[in-house]
Amino acid sequence: MAKAIFVGGTASNVGKSWMATALCRLLRNRGVRVAPFKAQNMSNNSYPCQGGGEIGRSQVTQARACGLLPEAAMNPVLLKPCGESRSQVIVHGKIWRTLDAREYYEHIPYLRQCALDAYEDLAARFDVVVMEGAGSVAELNLASRDFVNLSMARAVGARALLVADIERGGVFASILGTLDLLDPQDRALVNCFAVNRFRGDRSLFDDGVRILQQRSGIPCLGVFPFAAEIQLDAEDSLSDNYKGPPLNVAIVRFPRISNTTDFRFLGGATKVDRPVHHQFDFVILPGTKSTLADLAWLRASGLDEWVRHQYAAGAHIIGICGGYQMLGDSIRDPHGVDGPPAECAGLGLIRAGTLMSVRKTTVARAARTSGGSAFRGYEIHMGQTEVEPGLRPFAVLEDGSHEGVRDGRITGTYLHGALESPDVFREIFGFAPVAEGSPDQEMDALARWLELDSDAGVLSRLIA
Repeated sequence: MAKAIFVGGTASNVGKSWMATALCRLLRNRGVRVAPFKAQNMSNNSYPCQGGGEIGRSQVTQARACGLLPEAAMNPVLLKPCGESRSQVIVHGKIWRTLDAREYYEHIPYLRQCALDAYEDLAARFDVVVMEGAGSVAELNLASRDFVNLSMARAVGARALLVADIERGGVFASILGTLDLLDPQDRALVNCFAVNRFRGDRSLFDDGVRILQQRSGIPCLGVFPFAAEIQLDAEDSLSDNYKGPPLNVAIVRFPRISNTTDFRFLGGATKVDRPVHHQFDFVILPGTKSTLADLAWLRASGLDEWVRHQYAAGAHIIGICGGYQMLGDSIRDPHGVDGPPAECAGLGLIRAGTLMSVRKTTVARAARTSGGSAFRGYEIHMGQTEVEPGLRPFAVLEDGSHEGVRDGRITGTYLHGALESPDVFREIFGFAPVAEGSPDQEMDALARWLELDSDAGVLSRLIA
């Protein structure tokens, strides 16, 4: 069975995914057969696996860092929030149920076993499994229900790395307080700690490292610099991780927005959640976990009329997935897939209608835009859209079928990832994306970032 390395945090968004991805790439570059694993993830940024199903985008990034195709075992339980404290629960890549938090907790024993089964599958095929935790490892009220943090690490005998973010402030309390809250058996798993996102002269924190090591009794892996030049996929929400110069582009920030990695090249776009007095060149309606609910929000906020006015004044309107569904004349959901059974009018910008279906489409695609740009994308949606015959398609798929709409200043597609292609981006927006570094270049840079600032002995003991 594989050795296991667990990457946990003192809080959410301290850099666990970064550190896990860096470890994956470092080990892979050293010739180790390594795979990523996160027992339970909560994110509406997901991606289809080649063997079917979907997993969280961070594990997809980590799989690529390992030189692997993503598979369901890497993220056996995925929660996709859909509003009102309810989440669609994906188990082994497939829709299982939609539950509220209380209902979800009733199924923890089953889900924990699903996660263990998935881990054992990976551990039988790889030398090392890099496990990512969620949130803080010291959420005492959740300890009895935990199967993503130290209880999972304990179950598989993992060495644990604790990551803290110094940019937030309070790094001493974060590290020492977290360790103090752990029970002895979990505390014994923690092999070392890392101080992340340090700005400036790191030698000024030498005394801080000495104090933390003395008080904790465990070594510091390293004090790692803030690395704005490295951009990895965001886990959730319309993240500000993606930076860039100001663009005359608006992205509607739906309450249930999904797959925001579509906008990695649009870091300088304006995110709008209410009408603004500015004329944009492009307005994007992104993907959403609940099309009907977010369409109702669009109307309640006045953004439906704002989008129409933007179009009438010359803006190019782009709809992706749920945003594409909204562009048409109608959306019907007779089976209550997206909430209570309903039928409502769309924005009426293209002659098209969408019928929600209980079958979920999760598939990777090779395609070529009607303008000639080849790219790879993916579909994750629960509806089918019929467009009026004769409308120019957005793309032609590898089987020759037409996908989406490209009608003057209206573009609609189910294909996530299209705007992540530099060629498609140039074709649609008329200018080149600022950041065009390949994922492999980003991951190699991240591995160098980890190795350069790690204590070599501590790193060796962690990954040995």
